[in-house]
Order: sequence, then structure tokens, then C-alpha cells
Amino acid sequence: MQLENKNVVYVRELKIDDIAPVFHLGEQLFTSDLYPYLYRTWDEWEVIGLYNTDAEYCLVAEIDGELAGFILGTIISKASWTYGYILWLGVNPQFQRRYVADKLVDNLVSRMIEDGARFMLADTDPANIAAVKFFHRKGFGNTRQHIFLSMNLSKHEQYGRLIEYEHQKAERAGYRRSNIRARKPELVGGETIIKPIEKEFDEENQLS
Repeated sequence: MQLENKNVVYVRELKIDDIAPVFHLGEQLFTSDLYPYLYRTWDEWEVIGLYNTDAEYCLVAEIDGELAGFILGTIISKASWTYGYILWLGVNPQFQRRYVADKLVDNLVSRMIEDGARFMLADTDPANIAAVKFFHRKGFGNTRQHIFLSMNLSKHEQYGRLIEYEHQKAERAGYRRSNIRARKPELVGGETIIKPIEKEFDEENQLS
């Protein structure tokens, strides 16, 4: 009987104590080497934000008390259409081939149908062939690839000007500090007199 319980996939709503484990499982799955786009967009605020706004569409799967997977979704209403949207789906590698993803998607789809959704959306990295095949098997179709572009800002001319400005600013600050250290008090009639330097600071600040 205990062996049968270990194969049971239990799906429930995400709880606050699940946020950290779900985030760390996503970190393990959505790596920069395998899925750069998913890696860039996955962070703890994805989980926290959806938990706060769409808790009923954030589900976790457990097998024998361990986190086996998660699914995070939302509902989008546009004019006369209501869309269900699967934003994130992840399965713990230890529980592959246990139909964890199937149970999560089926449960979420049922909830969204009950809440008025008439269309379902899901996206993933095109390089994630296993995920694409899975969604096709679940009835998703009409595949479209999203073009993702990037720019190295360190090569932008404005970036270069900013770096040069910061260098000049640091040099001016270093000059001021050395100027202050170089001043020596003068003795007049046995009293220590320090020359005023406010005017020089004002002139330098005007050049900043």
C-alpha cells in the first residue's frame, strides 16, 4: 500500500510556504545554458506576484510529500474573449514520467473552464523540444515562434560617454581630496588660522 501512495500525484493550490521551493526548482530547471529566455525572466517575483494575484491558478504537485512540480497561470479578459494562460510549468527531474505535468495542466484547465475561459494559451522556449511536444500532446496547436532580440549596451556610444563622465568625476573628487590634505594651517600671532576654501569649492562645482 505504501508503494502505491508513492506513485500518487497530489495537486493542490500553492501556499506561501511553497514559494521558496517552487522558485528554487525553477532555478534548477530554467538555466541560462539550456533556456536563456526563460532564465532571464524567471525570478522570485514571478512566483510571489502570481501568488498574490492569481493564487487559484498557481498549483503544485506532490508525490509522497515532496514537491514534484508546479504550474503558474492567469486569466486574461479581452472584449468578449476570456483566455487562460499557462505562464510557467516545471517538473522535478526526480519525478519525470510520473504524469506530473499532465495532472497539473488538466487541473488548471478544469479550473479555468469553470471560471469562463474559452481559449487556452501556453508558451515556452522553442529550444525546449520536450515541452513543445508535451503541449501538442495535450491539444495545444497553432505554434508560433517568438523572435527575441538583444543588444550589448556596453558597446553603445552613450554607455561610453557615461563611463568617461564617471572617470572624470572620480578624478575631480580625488583632486579635491588631495587639495584639502595639502593645506597647512598658518600661525599668526601664535594663533592657528585656516584659509577659507568655500570659494574654490564653488568654482570647482560649477565645472562639474
